[in-house]
Amino acid sequence: MNAIKWISRSIDNINEWVGRGVAWVTLGLVLVVFTDVVMRYLFNTSFVFTQELEWHLFGFIFLIGAGYTLLHDGHVRVDIIYQRLGLKGRAWINLCGVVLFLIPGCIMVMTTSWKFMANSFAILEGSPDPGGIPYRFVLKSCIPIGFTLLLLQGISLGLHSFMQILGIEEAKEEKS
Repeated sequence: MNAIKWISRSIDNINEWVGRGVAWVTLGLVLVVFTDVVMRYLFNTSFVFTQELEWHLFGFIFLIGAGYTLLHDGHVRVDIIYQRLGLKGRAWINLCGVVLFLIPGCIMVMTTSWKFMANSFAILEGSPDPGGIPYRFVLKSCIPIGFTLLLLQGISLGLHSFMQILGIEEAKEEKS
């Protein structure tokens, strides 16, 4: 069981570290949007590059931060039944959700996005718009990377849930 705990904690630490890095990218996104708004409304001009950069940063944050969000139980959940269950019942729901939905979904996206990303890298895909970002292929690499991080965090959640079901580990504090 120590190996399972070590694996789970290692995955948690990776996503915690990645999530903290993504938080700084979020600050960058705020600055880019602010700059775009100032340019548009004060100087009556806008640049395709900054508009595309907004979408690229948002995509990066969303994809790379998904594992961190799962780590901190931040994904949307309809908890009509979940909230009424005890800790072991919640652990069963989490374990079943990970095994039946999260892992297969992540594997599907990872396998289908790999060719999509590889093709983009092969042609060094950039923006079709003049003045746009010439590195669109980099953003497309965030798809399999982000879903790999989400898959790993799902495995960690499954391991935590399994240990909770066996009574080896206490549940994390619930957010209210």
